[in-house]
Amino acid sequence: MNTLIEANISCLQQGIELLNELSPELYRKKCANVFGSSIGGHFRHNIDHYLAFRDGFAGKRVDYDARLRNASIEEDPVVAQDTLLQMGTFFEKVTLEDLDMPMEISMDDGGDSTWSRSSLRRELQFLLSHTIHHYALVVAIATQNGHGEFPDGFGVAPSTLHHREKLGI
Repeated sequence: MNTLIEANISCLQQGIELLNELSPELYRKKCANVFGSSIGGHFRHNIDHYLAFRDGFAGKRVDYDARLRNASIEEDPVVAQDTLLQMGTFFEKVTLEDLDMPMEISMDDGGDSTWSRSSLRRELQFLLSHTIHHYALVVAIATQNGHGEFPDGFGVAPSTLHHREKLGI
């Protein structure tokens, strides 16, 4: 398996691990200092992107704006965990040969949202980066509410982790 595929699976697994530690109340609690968002909102947003990717995978055409915005994922950490687990299973079936598969992508860019060419590899890079970014916001919300335990590397970019490792931090 490719490290990029493994990194996405690992990132999804980190989310599952964190959700095992959070109360449903903290998962749903809105944080004024982080755009009025909740941990559940960030998980739902990430999961929406992964689901849009999965749904467009077979047709090689992903519309990130056609997200489900399923409120139950945002409100119920168990539903989020189950969906993250399903996504991990999906990515276990992605092969090394698939990585350079051409794809077409649409995402609201504030204008005409035209379709762009991409590859599966590039979209996996996007999903990973996007998820880590939102995980960092999850850390901010959780920390402000007294939760300080996170899976190793949660919300930290792989390049930062490698840099820290090089420095012995």
